Amino acid sequence: MKELRVGTRGSKLAIAQTNIVLESLSRVNPVFEYEIVKIVTSGDLDKQQALFSMDRKGLFEKEINEAVLNDEVDIAIHSIKDVPSKLNENLTISSIPRRESINDVLISKRKRKLIDLPSNSVIGTSSLRRAIQLINLRKDLIVKPIRGNIDTRIDKTLKGDYDGIILAEAGLKRLRKLNVISQRLEITEFLPAPGQGALGIVSKKNNKTLINFLKKIEDEPSRKSIEVERTFISRIEGGCRFPIGACAIASKKNNSIRFFSKIFSSNGSEQLFVKKIGSYDFPKRLGNISAKYLLRNGAARFAQGWDKAVDEWNKKNY
Repeated sequence: MKELRVGTRGSKLAIAQTNIVLESLSRVNPVFEYEIVKIVTSGDLDKQQALFSMDRKGLFEKEINEAVLNDEVDIAIHSIKDVPSKLNENLTISSIPRRESINDVLISKRKRKLIDLPSNSVIGTSSLRRAIQLINLRKDLIVKPIRGNIDTRIDKTLKGDYDGIILAEAGLKRLRKLNVISQRLEITEFLPAPGQGALGIVSKKNNKTLINFLKKIEDEPSRKSIEVERTFISRIEGGCRFPIGACAIASKKNNSIRFFSKIFSSNGSEQLFVKKIGSYDFPKRLGNISAKYLLRNGAARFAQGWDKAVDEWNKKNY
């Protein structure tokens, strides 16, 4: 095999991420040629509805992974946070390159920090997780849904449609737009989405030769961290209507993984927080233990009420 067909979304960020991965693969084997195949997903088609009011499972990856299954492409490149915790049994995440920043950031007019925004400032986000954390930090802010690619969201802020927006730092770095950031939000008070900042390469599970090639650009600590987070999500059964902040930080040097997670009640009045340290060699065990802890302490009860909360949000904003 001297050519790889690479499936990806057609957005500017998706293409940038794909090119980053392909540059790494080219350094491993410069003989390969790559064909980028842009695939429209269901999440790309509906540009109006708030993302958190849609069934998030497979929203931005289903059609691309189906192309892998149907041999229309050889691999798919995704943002890990868009990949459901349960893949088709014939697919696997073959490689996870080095993870980028996991932090969320604020972009605001006049580069104001979150604490300096005036009361009733309008902040845009497509994420329930971000919305509820914003409200908890600043109850006097107005949080409204926003759709569109990164450039569109930034433009809406700069021209005054919003006083600020929250985005992932990793995407801005990959698009070389770090200069627009007003504030980097610390994960201790603003937890990211599980998988945020990480990319994954999906291929067929039975193609061992291809998998071995893709593994050459894998970053082991990033893999360990993602395994914790994805195991945790699988057990806790989180989804778009159940906002969860979670991140794992793996250190091979210290032979350990630190894990943090926070879940929220639908009115934001209650939170459950878990902070645990586990062995570097057993990431899935840490994910399972952390999920069990939250489930024992009422995580299932927190899930109740979110459907109604989302419906009320939609009635108010659409």
